[in-house]
Amino acid sequence: MVATVVLFTLCYPLLPGYDPFAQDLGDSMLPPGSVGHWLGTDALGRDTASRLALGGRITLAIVLGIIVVNAIVGIVVGMLAGYHGGRVDNALMALADVQLALPVVLVLIALAAVFGPSVLLMVVVLAATYWVGYARVARSVALGLAGRDFVLAPRIQGASSAWVLRRHVLPNVVSQVLIIATTDLGAMILVTASFDYLGLGIQAPVPSWGSLIGDGQAYLRQAPHLVLVPGACMVLMVAGTNLLSRRFTHESTPRRRKARS
Repeated sequence: MVATVVLFTLCYPLLPGYDPFAQDLGDSMLPPGSVGHWLGTDALGRDTASRLALGGRITLAIVLGIIVVNAIVGIVVGMLAGYHGGRVDNALMALADVQLALPVVLVLIALAAVFGPSVLLMVVVLAATYWVGYARVARSVALGLAGRDFVLAPRIQGASSAWVLRRHVLPNVVSQVLIIATTDLGAMILVTASFDYLGLGIQAPVPSWGSLIGDGQAYLRQAPHLVLVPGACMVLMVAGTNLLSRRFTHESTPRRRKARS
């Protein structure tokens, strides 16, 4: 499911006839299966498949960037909190609780009213608010490893905290964080698409899955494919990533690893 969407977004631009911005009012609102436009066209005669592929690449690139930033911030904060404990742990987890209390949509709307809606603003807001889940997992792993011999031994021998965290704690954290990142991929696609639908993210004429659904909503009766096609891509990606995360979780359980060994 995931591979189908990803391959489409990557390979379709290599085919002849790809042009997501070319307008032809004489071919507007063509249904799927039309000659030269196998997924139809929109109200301005733009090829739906071309815009869907470009919107998918843009959406997935933004989502992956947000997840990478969230994972890095969450891993650093979580490892520091779990490894050092005490006041450091209390302060960083209090910061995480404050982040959870922030209404992300309202924050983005307020900032967009001041600075104007943009992709950069959306990325910054999401990157600054969705790292808490990664931090809590990293903190839990670091707390469990802080008293283990392979962590205590280098500390007794004079190794720095940064070296111990990088060599002994980080590898154990990354495997757990990857599971969350796989789940967050689908959730973040929905979040970014919602912001694009509201006009708070990617701006016209650049397409995204959320903006394609928003533009096609006005023509739902005449051309339902303008909404159904990008919606189907989102369903495939979200469902596929959720199934992948469940598989990774199942494979990472101790009982499953023991059975395989």
